[in-house]
Amino acid sequence: MQFTRKILKLPRILFFLLPILIIFIFFINVSSPTFPITGIDFIGSATFPTSFSFQKTPMGGFSGITYDAKKQLYYTISDDRSEKGAARFYTLKIDLSNATLTDGGVVPVDVTTLFNKSNQVFPTGSIDPEGITLTDKETIYISSEGDNRKKIRPFIKEFSVSSGKELRTLPIPNKFLPDKSGQQGIRNNLAFESLTITPNKKYLFTATENALIQDGPEAKPKISSPCRILQYNLLTQQPDKEFIYQTEAVTPILNISPRFSSGLTDLFALDNQGHFLSLERTFTGFGFSVALFQISLKGVDDIHNIDSLLAVDLNKIKPTQKKLLLDLRKLNVALDNIEGLTLGPKLPDGQLSLILVSDNNFNPLQRTQILAFKLKIESPLIRFFRRLVPNLNR
Repeated sequence: MQFTRKILKLPRILFFLLPILIIFIFFINVSSPTFPITGIDFIGSATFPTSFSFQKTPMGGFSGITYDAKKQLYYTISDDRSEKGAARFYTLKIDLSNATLTDGGVVPVDVTTLFNKSNQVFPTGSIDPEGITLTDKETIYISSEGDNRKKIRPFIKEFSVSSGKELRTLPIPNKFLPDKSGQQGIRNNLAFESLTITPNKKYLFTATENALIQDGPEAKPKISSPCRILQYNLLTQQPDKEFIYQTEAVTPILNISPRFSSGLTDLFALDNQGHFLSLERTFTGFGFSVALFQISLKGVDDIHNIDSLLAVDLNKIKPTQKKLLLDLRKLNVALDNIEGLTLGPKLPDGQLSLILVSDNNFNPLQRTQILAFKLKIESPLIRFFRRLVPNLNR
């Protein structure tokens, strides 16, 4: 009886909210990310000159990065084609303890050489490593773009983190593989740049940087390109779905340079429901443009049975949904060739960190750049109540 009296004394608003809360719990829109991103703040950077070396290797070409939460370490792949040193990835410590990043906050601690199935280093030019992602088995997957001109095929392979030894190779669907006619497959240097695994470790995703030859044009000034996101089921080790990702049509401020490159350079799986961060990078000949998006595969059409997008009506195919989170040109930072991203640890205030890295192309006029951000996130429940009760913020 005493308990009943206490309940009756509760504000009437709670009696109004209680059924809504029950409805929310049972019918919450599962298409929403587990933790919706409501904002992003830049918290600093660190750089290394192209001349920097570590353990007798030129440290650079950072094209992808992944975070090992158990060891609090980062693994970043160098896209050196075994030309300046054996194909390799670096292990880094990144200090975000004060919720900022400065020069000196990034420390290389190891470099691991990659070995093929024959336990040999990859021959010069046989590999173009671009993407990297961590499993829960002390292994990493690495993607290689291959080389169309030399008839070297792209690959996605699993390696041991400790030894760098190749363990297995995932099959690549035939439509991605260049044929003798030159009318099919990936474009040279515009292939598997991105790589990510869902938090439940069931699915791996990669994507082409630009359209397959039979799918449409490569990105040009004011022209976007229909990339393919490729989904693998890691339980079967087989590809099972594909989706269209349309890059942004970029208009250079000064369109007088013949040098132009634009495309999808990395993905990061935010949850197990098809929500990702995506990174697009553009080089106009006069600097870099970089944009960060939150994307969703909710309701997106599976196109794995379509060999050529030029043979179908694209207006009848639902592409990946995109939302711009940040145009990095708005930062007070001279951007380099940003190509990789990963979520890092929680910052002191409980929000998640985000790390971006650049590929310096081993060019003395460029540098290795590491950028750090704080993601502002809210659980769906808190976000729901903030909308329902505006005074909750006061």
